[in-house]
Amino acid sequence: MNLTESCAPQAFLSALACPGRAADIDEADDVYGWLVGSWSLQVLHYRGFDLRGEGLTGEVHAGWVLEGRAIQDAWIMPVREDRRAGRMARDPLNDMYGSTLRSWDPALRAWRIAWNNPARGHREMQIGRRIGADIVQTGARADGQATRWRFTEITPDGFHWIGEALDADGHTWRREGEFIATRAGV
Repeated sequence: MNLTESCAPQAFLSALACPGRAADIDEADDVYGWLVGSWSLQVLHYRGFDLRGEGLTGEVHAGWVLEGRAIQDAWIMPVREDRRAGRMARDPLNDMYGSTLRSWDPALRAWRIAWNNPARGHREMQIGRRIGADIVQTGARADGQATRWRFTEITPDGFHWIGEALDADGHTWRREGEFIATRAGV
C-alpha cells in the first residue's frame, strides 16, 4: 500500500465529518443534534420478536456530516466487540450494521431520512419531524407498507426508540423494533 492509499480513508472521513450544525439550519429545526455521540443499546424487540431475555446489545455512533447539513449514524447489533470475538447473534436475522443519513430539507422544513442495513438488505426512506417531545419519522417501504419510527423519552443521556409498521388493516401499528439507549460513558 502506498501513502496515497493509506491516507485515503482519513481524507474521506475528514471531508465527510463536520464539528456542528450548519449556520443556515435554525436551532429550532435542529431535531437530531442531540443524537451526536455514542450510545449503548439494550435490545427489547427486533423483527417483531421479544428479545428482552436474550441479552442482545447494540451500539449507535452519530455525527454531523456534509458541512453540518446532515447527521449520519451507524447502528450496530450485536456490538462490535462481540462481532470481532465471533459472538454473533444466535439468529443471523438479528444482524444489523447499517447507517442512517438524516438530511435537512429547508423547502420541506423537515429531515429526509435514508436508512440502509446491508447486513440484511433492509432499506427505508422517511421524513422526520419533532411532534411534541418526540421525534417521529414516517415513510413507506417499496411494497407500500407504511412505517413509523419514533424517538421518545429523549434526555441528554438516553432515549427510547420504537420502530413500527402498519398492518394490512390500515389501523394497527405492529412493533418491529425497540431499543433503550444510554449515552456511552455515562
